[in-house]
Order: sequence, then structure tokens, then C-alpha cells
Amino acid sequence: MAKYSIGIDLGGTKILAAIVDITTGKVLYSSKKKTKKDKGADKITKKVIELVKELSDESGIPLADVGSVGLGLAGQVDREKGILIAAPNLDCFNVNFKAALEAEYNIPVFIGNDVEVATVGELMFGAGKGHENYVCVFVGTGVGSGIVINGKIHSGYTGTAGEIGHITVSQDGRACGCGANGCLEAYASRTAIEQKIKGAIKKGHKSIITELIKDDGIIRSKYLKTALDNNDEIVLNCITEAAEYLSSGLASVINFLNPEMIILGGGLVDAIDFFFDLTTKKTLAKCLPTPSEKTNIVKAKLGDFSGVVGAAMLKTYREQL
Repeated sequence: MAKYSIGIDLGGTKILAAIVDITTGKVLYSSKKKTKKDKGADKITKKVIELVKELSDESGIPLADVGSVGLGLAGQVDREKGILIAAPNLDCFNVNFKAALEAEYNIPVFIGNDVEVATVGELMFGAGKGHENYVCVFVGTGVGSGIVINGKIHSGYTGTAGEIGHITVSQDGRACGCGANGCLEAYASRTAIEQKIKGAIKKGHKSIITELIKDDGIIRSKYLKTALDNNDEIVLNCITEAAEYLSSGLASVINFLNPEMIILGGGLVDAIDFFFDLTTKKTLAKCLPTPSEKTNIVKAKLGDFSGVVGAAMLKTYREQL
């Protein structure tokens, strides 16, 4: 059996890919590429195909020793056929990554939703290892979750379980990218925080963020941390509001599903302890008394590599079902 697998985490702004030792979950070599300027099915497919060969060439691990390629895709997927059904942020619709990669390299290809795949990573080698019932929640461009019940990913009747970002937290509230109003994602994601900060700056409020984003205009998680470290009032208010809304969503999940644990991940959680700590405190304060005392809230152990490790482990995970 091949010892190595390639995992690819394909998001709206970047592709993170890695060669992983499937016996240990260790990332042996990784590469990150921007996708912002390369949208559309043909360009994205070409970039992913090139990245597989690049990983092999630069790591020195021949593709003959790679047993599978796994992809975590930020959009709706057909797991059986290996098709990305829709990813509006990438301008990709009905893209058959499985067929394209298998035709190029003759290596088995497996796909899943990006958060589902990150949950597989945490299940097999991260904070979820050894636990049976929990929810992984990742805060980034959006807010998504993966549900683990009896040690297995729960995908739901239509395969879309875990869309915590589209829990309604404000009736007739902010517009969400899904077309609805008042979704958690419109208040607690890094995108939502970025929009609120830029809106405040546009209205004349002063923030250190103005200086930090001069190069590309993107408010990255590390900039938010720097601003908090400098007691930036605008950023503090926006992060606090996001934690308030996220805690309401998490408390609802805990009260409804009664999981053993909540695993929080994503760039915002990794970078800003204040956001994690405040969200945890507020979540437990909003839960019913018994789950509040018993439910653990922890950080994702694999950090930025949750997605690539989970993608690399898709073949192994599905063979164990």
C-alpha cells in the first residue's frame, strides 16, 4: 500500500496543497497558490493538475509512490462522481476534477466539501481523534461545520449537513451570499468582519488597518491581530460583535445536538486568542446548564493543515466506513 497521498484544499482565494504521510498524518511538503486571478473551470483545473506534479517534483516523492489525491472544495460537491457542482466564488460549475486528474496521472481521486474534509483531518489526526460525537466549526471566508456522530461524518439526507453559517441569527438582517438575510455567516465570518471594518473606515473612523492593508486592500487575520494588539477600537468592536453572533450559533448547536465537544478552526481562530476565548465564554453562558458544564470547546489541532490532511486521508477514511 502506498505510504503517501496528496491533499488539496481549494478555496476562494488560495489553494493549499501538500504531500502527506498517511500513516502519521504528517505534512511532508506543502505549497500555497493564490486563486483570486485564476477563476473559471479551465484555469482552476489546469492549476490543480500542475500543482500535483509540482508537489512531486519539489518534494522528491515520485507520483508512483502516491496512492491517492484528495480535494476539499469550497462549494457543493457530488462525492461519488467527483464533481464540483457549484463554487460561485471561483466561477466554477460542474467541474469534474476526478476525471481530469485521473486522466492526467492515473491516480485515484476523491473529493469532498472543504469543511467536511477538514473535519476528516481533525477526526483522524487532530483534536477529534479518539472522540465520537462533536462538531467542527471553521471560521474563514464563510462559516461552515462538519458533524461527527459515532465517529463518522454525518452528511445528512442531501449531503449538505453542517451549514451552520446559514443559521438565521437576525430576522431580516444583513444580506448573505446564499440569498437569504440574517445568516450567521453574514455576521461572524472574516469576510463579514472585513466589510464592517471597511464600512467604519469609509464613514471616517480611524483605524490602524488603513496602514496595514496598503499593499492589496485585504484585511488578513494577522492584521486583525496586530490591530487588537494596538488597542484599535474599530477592530475590537467588530471582533467582539462577531464573537457574540458566533456564540449564539454555537449555543444553538450545542442545545440541539448535545455534542461532546466543539472544535473551532480557521485563520481567524488560529490568529486571535481573544476571539476564541470570548466566543467560548459567551457560548457556554448561552447554553442550557448541563451541556454548558459538560461541553468542551477546543481549537483545531492541525491549524491551517486540517484541510490538506483531511483531503489526503479521504481514501483511507472512506475505505474504513
